Amino acid sequence: MILAVAGGKGGVGKSTVALELGARLDAVVVDADLAMADLAAGRGPDLHDVLAGRADPLEAVREDGLVRLLPCGRTLAGARAGDVTRLVAAVETVEETYGSVVVDCPAGMAADVGMGLLAADCSVLVTAPREFALADALRTRALARELDAGLAAVALNRTDEDPPTAEVRRALGAPVVAIPDDDRVRRAHRHGSPVSEIAPESRPAKRFEKLAEESRPALDSRSSVR
Repeated sequence: MILAVAGGKGGVGKSTVALELGARLDAVVVDADLAMADLAAGRGPDLHDVLAGRADPLEAVREDGLVRLLPCGRTLAGARAGDVTRLVAAVETVEETYGSVVVDCPAGMAADVGMGLLAADCSVLVTAPREFALADALRTRALARELDAGLAAVALNRTDEDPPTAEVRRALGAPVVAIPDDDRVRRAHRHGSPVSEIAPESRPAKRFEKLAEESRPALDSRSSVR
């Protein structure tokens, strides 16, 4: 099972959503944002090393945190040295050993976004309750469809008390889960932890669990076909 987490625009909380889904789906999170890595790394080989042929994908997986992670390097030189076309094989190798993978794709429409979607059985699209963010999300949905990474659900992130859930569902054609703006989510993410670790009964924690529940049926059906 491989789930891509994609977003047409940066700054919508895509890496946070990937981390939260990784915790709830018992998956390895692959930080595939080659130029703007946002998940904690630490020492040891990373995705830049894997894509440059300097490390095996499995030796780059970190198991010492609450969520298993294949981190990305944080240098532009490392990003340039890697061959992005190796990403699909690297993700599939991790899936064969661990069973479930969540790929945190970069924002936008560059080639490395496509590689994360190409590897995936399904995708979750992250957007914000702003018109320009929804326009970017529509373009990313079109790319996901082209690469056969069907849209399982939409995370409408950092919402207020009256999120435009119905409007976003009509526009994107998938279940929408509104995630409230909450500092506890940001605080947990800074420590590389899901919000359920510090506030398990909080509204954001329950909404992330709902997002995982919306994603599972689509993933199961797509994985069985594959």
